[in-house]
Formats: sequence, structure tokens, C-alpha cells
Amino acid sequence: MWAVSTVTMLVLAGILPDFQLQSADGDSATRIAVTAALGAGAFGLLSAIFWPLLVRLLLLVPALVLGLLVFFLNGSLLIIALRLVPSGDSEAAPETAVIVAAVMSAVASATGAALAVRDDDAYRRRLYRLADRRRGALPPGPASPGTVFLQLDGVGHDVLLDAVGKDLMPTIARWLGDGDSDDTAEAGAPPTHRLTPWRTDWSSQTGASQLGILHGSNHDVPAFRWYEKAGREVMVCNRPTSAAELQRRAIDRTGDGGLLSADGASRGNLFSGGADEQALVLSIATRRRGRENRSRAGYFAYFSDPANAVRTALSFIAEVGREIGQSIRARVRKVRPRVSRGGLYPFVRAFATVVERDVVVAAVMGDMFAGRTAVYADLVAYDEVAHHSGPSSRDAEKVLERLDRALALIEKVAEHAPRPYRIVVLSDHGQSPGETFRSRYGLGLGDLVRAGCGLPVPRRAQRTHSGAEARAAVRAALRRPVEEGGEQHRPSRRRSEPIVLASGNLGLVSFPDVPHRMTREEIDARHPALLTTLANHPGIGFLLVRSEEHGGVVLGAYGAEIPLDRLDDDPGPLEAFGPGAADAVRRTHSFPNTADIMVNSAYDPADGEVLAFEEQIGSHGGLGGAQGRPFLLSPLAFSAPVDDGEDLAGAEHVHRVLRRWLRETNGPQVPLETQPEERAA
Repeated sequence: MWAVSTVTMLVLAGILPDFQLQSADGDSATRIAVTAALGAGAFGLLSAIFWPLLVRLLLLVPALVLGLLVFFLNGSLLIIALRLVPSGDSEAAPETAVIVAAVMSAVASATGAALAVRDDDAYRRRLYRLADRRRGALPPGPASPGTVFLQLDGVGHDVLLDAVGKDLMPTIARWLGDGDSDDTAEAGAPPTHRLTPWRTDWSSQTGASQLGILHGSNHDVPAFRWYEKAGREVMVCNRPTSAAELQRRAIDRTGDGGLLSADGASRGNLFSGGADEQALVLSIATRRRGRENRSRAGYFAYFSDPANAVRTALSFIAEVGREIGQSIRARVRKVRPRVSRGGLYPFVRAFATVVERDVVVAAVMGDMFAGRTAVYADLVAYDEVAHHSGPSSRDAEKVLERLDRALALIEKVAEHAPRPYRIVVLSDHGQSPGETFRSRYGLGLGDLVRAGCGLPVPRRAQRTHSGAEARAAVRAALRRPVEEGGEQHRPSRRRSEPIVLASGNLGLVSFPDVPHRMTREEIDARHPALLTTLANHPGIGFLLVRSEEHGGVVLGAYGAEIPLDRLDDDPGPLEAFGPGAADAVRRTHSFPNTADIMVNSAYDPADGEVLAFEEQIGSHGGLGGAQGRPFLLSPLAFSAPVDDGEDLAGAEHVHRVLRRWLRETNGPQVPLETQPEERAA
């Protein structure tokens, strides 16, 4: 690599006017070559010595900008290296040094892969060499298999099967026995894994699912975001303080640290799972730095290698350009449905699909080389892209292809690990397509709630058909059939306005001035038209409210009102949402922090579409369609997740299956605790 860097430096010195390796009077070719060799050597030495220290300092800055700073750091090291060259004739302008350093690092990083089919091949061979050196210094690993759990965030069961059918995921296809391998010895090989669908809870989102999977309890997590009246706080699953509190509650409820409490590692997750080794884990992100907070250690471990840093930084920039191009193409072709993809989104997408993926995959491979017993990692790339491009879009399919390559890389690395590994792939939820509620009806859920309460709404919302119907319902409920002087009704007594939150196609309405969960009767007394307005809106599938008479009722269009204990006999508006919907609604009704009004959007079983209350054309968070049908792909060496004819329902059920598999490996035992429901106070 030193020779490659020397040649690259010579070429760039001849191209760039602000970069020179000779004095103004000119030097001999030999002297220039020696200067380039010394400069390249000094640059490589400085990178090896100072780069890990610089990256550790950079952990104090936001991770999103870490990749961009790679180039400036490389440029600074190059300037220092040139000044250390004895000839003293080498120099480069700061901006030129950034370019030269980036090109040198990129060329050096790519050279090893020039003869490989894919860049992952060279990267894997490099990791093998590191593993072999480690193995010589470490005692042999246990004979019992370790387990790697890889979560493909947001990939639904049907999306996975469709990708396999389109040859987008050959690794998954081979594991299922459906692939055509280039290796004739593997062609037609029997399956090594089984694919099992499972059903999410009503809150079909990462916070609820991953908390249940890793910690065995997602009790009282009604949505991705919700208002808690006791603490007067909005909880958000991907907020570090909320994630830490949810993890604490789950541990208190189960009395157990989590799935990974025995020699485990948690990588890129919202929650720790009780692992001793944690990196990029949100629930510990708010702690002060120290031994107990290694949330960002994964970035240091990855970016301390300049080759990794430049490789990922260049891919980051390419992904930003790819997203901008895809967004422009969608606008030009007037693709529908479509949401805004401007602002910072291209950088957010690039971080999720490149930086997070590379760092997490590298961390998992490091855990395998270290021989850890259980590793759980979340890869969020598909979920991020599918929200804005659609679950079945070509953009999302490209992400699935790259995720499959990551799986193949981890599979190959397992061959060089100090112990055998079994790889389990699963998802936390799927995604359901559909345009947004606002784009179809011209107003958001918050506007509709305000109109139903008789509160002022924006003029844009007033002019919509839904807004006009809501205002008419309010006037009728208040026995005011005509508007006088164009004035809107305002409550005679000033009250706190409702808090309306959205989690995909699930909406939550809370009245913060009432300390308890309001009943249907109380809501009707305060806002006579609200429940009728919501239940009869064509974009809303059903409501859940508490009832003084029935305990809890599901409300639907045309006056449908079904008590929860009668849903099995008469599902009413829940019928379209399929099996398990009634159980999911009843369970959520039992949560202390369920909202005053739970609103699920309409669902069309014919095309599987829902209407997101957020700006997403691929959404999840409520009931309806593919969002509630994720998958579990497990090695045949494990026992079947469930018996024939039995459903795998709920994240807590998945947790119990994964714990059973860890016990089957005969490694360090994860204690089997009393079920969360039995331990609840």
C-alpha cells in the first residue's frame, strides 16, 4: 500500500497546481520520487499513530458529521507529513491537501479489492488476517455454538419472500433452499433455515417490538409516541431518555436483565437487552461517558481505521447523491404517492444506509471473532428508505440487495470465528403502503380533531370537505344549525387543548387537563361532536375509548359500537383488520397510559393500503396490512418456533422463543424467569 500511495502522490502532484513535491527551481526525477515516498510513508505513519486518538475525540461531535470530518482530518495529517519530509520543498494548499489525502486513502483502500468481484471480498480477507492474528493470541473458543440475531428493521414477511423471488437476496434464498448458487457443489443444496411469520402487537413499531424481544415485556407501550398524564410528558421511543425509562420499566416488570444478559453484545439497538458489550445503543446514550457508557464505542472501533473511514465516507457521499437523484426522478415522473424528501433527509438516509450499516456489521464481526455467546444487531437501512420511497419501490429493493450482501459477509466471517455460529434473521415489523391522510383529505388528524372540538383550524383545513363536515357536526351537536356572521364556535370556558400524536397510521388524542383516562361519556359531554366526527370519517377505521358502561368500546362508522368483550362474536369495524386484531386492541386497552382516544386509520384489504397520519408513504405503527406481519428466519438446528397450527403472536412471544434457542445451544444459560404478566404488581 505504501508503493500505491507513493505513485498516487506523484500523479496528483502532476495534476493539481497547488500541490508540489519539488522546489521552484526544479528537482531531479529521483529526488521527486524519494520525496513522494517519504511523504507517503510519513502520511501512513501519522495516520496509524494519531488517527485512533483523533477519532476518539470526535466521538464528542454528532455521529452524522463524523464521516464528513474524515476528509479534513486526512488533509491535516497530509500537510503535517509533507512538512516532515527532509527536503522541505513539498507543500499543498489546505483545500488541495484534503483532496489529495482523500484520493490517496481511497486508492489504497480500493487497490486490495481491484481483482475481487465485490469490495466486500477484499474487506473480508483483511478481517480474516486480523482474526487469524487474534486467534493465535487467544485461547480456543467454546465448542458450543454462539448465536447472532440480525434484525432487518421494517422488512415484512411478504417483502422478504418477494425479494427472494426476484433474486434480490440470494443469501436468504440459499438458506431457504430456493437459490441458484454459482458454486455447483452448493446448487440445489437443502435448506438450512425455516421462515416463520409472526404477528406484532397493535403498536407495530421498533420501540414496542424490540423492547418485547430483548427484554420480554412491552407492557404499557401503546405507540411510538404517547402522552403520559402522570408525568405530563410525551414519551418517544427513539428519544434516549424515553428509551432508558422504558428499559428500566421492562426490567422491573420481568425481574431480568434481558435476552443478552449472558455474555451478550447489543449493537445499533434502542435497548441493551442486558448485554455487557454495547455500542450504538440508544438507552445508554444519555449516561456520562465511562466504562458503563459505550454507546458510541462502535464508531471509534470502526473509524479508527482510516481505510474504513474513507471507504464509508465516500459511500456516504455517493448515497446522498443517489437519494437526490431518485427524489428528482420521482418528481419528474410525478410518482404517486409521494412525500417530501428534501432538507436533511438525504444525509439522514445516507447515515442509516451506509454509516450505521457499516459500523454495526463491523461490530458484529468483531463480536464473532471474540467468540461472544449472543449478539443482537439492528440494521435500519430498509425501514428508513421505505418510509419515503415506498415498501416495494426500486429504491427499497436496492437496499435489500445491499443488506443481503451484509448477511453473506457475516456468514463468511463465521467460518473464521473461534466457535461455530448460528445466524437468526428477523424483523420487528413490516410496512404498509399508502398515501398520507393529509394528502388524501387535505387536512391532518390534528386539524380534524380540532374541528371536531370546535376549535380554530387553519383556513386550508376549513376549506376541505372533511373540515366542513366536522364544523357542521359541531354546530349540529350544539344545536347551532347556522353560523352567524361567519364566526366559529369557541368553548365558553377555556380548557386545555387536546394533544394529538401520530405513530404511522395510529393516532392518539389526549386531554392533558384531565388527570385520568377520559371515558366516552366524559368526552361526549365536553365535545359532543368529536367522537362522531372521527368515527364517521372515511379515512378512519375505528376508535378505541374507555366506557363507563362497558369498560372499553370500539367505535366505527354508522354508529357502530362494540364492547371489547364482544369483539370475538362481532368484530364490527375490526373485521377488515384480520385475526388477532381484537386481542391486540384489548391488550392495549389494559395499559395505564393508553390515550383517551386511540385512532386507527382506514385499511383497504384489497390493496393492503393504510393512511399514515405522518408524512410517510410506507408506514407502520398501527393495525392494517403488511406492517403487522414481520418474519423470523431461523436455522433448522433450532427447534421450531411454534407448533403446527399455532400462531407466533406478539414480541413477548418471540422473546420466549429466542430464549429457548439460547438454552438449546448448551452455552451460558439465560435464566428462565416467571412470565411478565405473573410478576406485574
